Amino acid sequence: MRAFGDATRRNIAEACAAFARLPDATEPSALKRAAVVLALTESNDGDDTAFLLTKRASHLRAHRGQWALPGGRCDSGETPVDAALRELDEELGLKLTTDVVLGLLDDYPTRSGYLITPVVVWAADSAAIKPNPDEVASVHRIALATIEHDDAFDFTDIPESARRVIRFHHQMSLIHAPTAALIYQFREVLAGRNTRVTELEQPVFAWK
Repeated sequence: MRAFGDATRRNIAEACAAFARLPDATEPSALKRAAVVLALTESNDGDDTAFLLTKRASHLRAHRGQWALPGGRCDSGETPVDAALRELDEELGLKLTTDVVLGLLDDYPTRSGYLITPVVVWAADSAAIKPNPDEVASVHRIALATIEHDDAFDFTDIPESARRVIRFHHQMSLIHAPTAALIYQFREVLAGRNTRVTELEQPVFAWK
């Protein structure tokens, strides 16, 4: 249990600072830059800290109806942090500044041609959340205690790849990489482990 409050914020910031993030590639990448947000707020019952997970609107052109962290493609000249905060505002109506950023996780390359930077932020004012129906069908608070359970994640093989597919069990749903991989690494960071996830595979339906 990680009670929501200043002490938890400090502890998570310290865990992120201690995380040995992989350096950015020195050579230009053909992958398009993107950012997602692990936005921390109160859990539904107020007894734990949670992160925000969305279900994408059913009418979107790409990945419609899928579970996702708030985020999207970086605009020209935009840093991943700036993109993450902009997307958080556009999707959930949370207007936050860089002082709430607690840290960054490893960049994750996707099969669909993106390099995603996960940004951890302290989004304390959860009462201000106003999902944008053009992008978000629903928003959910996932208590950190949930992802710390041993059975929260599993790994499976697929014939199309030598890499293992990671899955996050949420209620009656299976959430796959990249979202599952990023949540898993965040779980590991909270536990003080420098666990890498770039080799964790996505399911074939997410390759496009």
